[in-house]
Amino acid sequence: MKSSRLVSILLLLQTRGRLTAAQLAEELEVSVRTVYRDVEALGAAGVPLYGDAGHAGGYRLLDGYRTRLTGLTAGEAEALFLAGVPGPAAELGLGSTLAAAQLKVRAALPGELREHADRVSGRFHLDAPGWYARAEETPYLTAVADAVWNGRVLDVRYRRWREPTDVERRLEPYGLVLKAGRWYVVAGPGPRTFRVDQILGLTVSDEEFTRPGDFDLAAYWTAYQRDFHERLHPGEAVVRIAPTTLANAFEGRAVTVDGAPDGDGLVRATVPVESPAHAHDEFLRLGTAVEVLEPPELRARIAGTVAELARRYA
Repeated sequence: MKSSRLVSILLLLQTRGRLTAAQLAEELEVSVRTVYRDVEALGAAGVPLYGDAGHAGGYRLLDGYRTRLTGLTAGEAEALFLAGVPGPAAELGLGSTLAAAQLKVRAALPGELREHADRVSGRFHLDAPGWYARAEETPYLTAVADAVWNGRVLDVRYRRWREPTDVERRLEPYGLVLKAGRWYVVAGPGPRTFRVDQILGLTVSDEEFTRPGDFDLAAYWTAYQRDFHERLHPGEAVVRIAPTTLANAFEGRAVTVDGAPDGDGLVRATVPVESPAHAHDEFLRLGTAVEVLEPPELRARIAGTVAELARRYA
């Protein structure tokens, strides 16, 4: 811990210039006395650091003393600071690690690249969850992440949607995925996908496992999402629909469009749907921006609802 703290003091002074012992103590969450000892240790190690007394005093490094990373372009520096999402990192127990890493990178960047990185972090903020998504509590996320990293088997009590809801599972965790603010663990045998927030209890086993050498987490997740959508929307509906509505309402589905817009500005499209009842509600919400052509039973069902609405509001 001390060596890490000494590096942090060095990098803070390198990036911010003069800092008082109190400011360093607050930044590092230690006592002022600890900062005094650390500064003495840095001086004894040959770091050209000196302190000024008085109201405007503080510690600073000798001008020109710094370390630099070489080979980074402006775009790479910007990407480094855009890629670090603090929320998910904190959930994994890596919040302080991420902050320390960014500090080290920033300290080593030449002035021009540091300016680029600061501009990105000040102008772009990544917020993964959707607007109406309730934050899910994931008390076992850190333990799952540790098991993923160290190749440890997990014995979990898991809640699924179908009966029996609460089941016992032995998992060989291959990787973690964050999707729309929700964490999933991909685990063998299988592999299969489990929601981390549905883990009710967890024991880390002493048993180790070997992750398959040919397993590609990104490729698995892409295929899993494709299969999920195919299972979720097994039916089809043919509709006349406004192009903008089609793009916004059915994003992510394998929609096919037949021809150019007609005289009303609508296109003919085939849309994957979940079930007649779900499709009925889904298309009604779109109002006059869509007309269902097929299947006949769905069209008749919507026509009946519209007729009833007209009668009520007449």
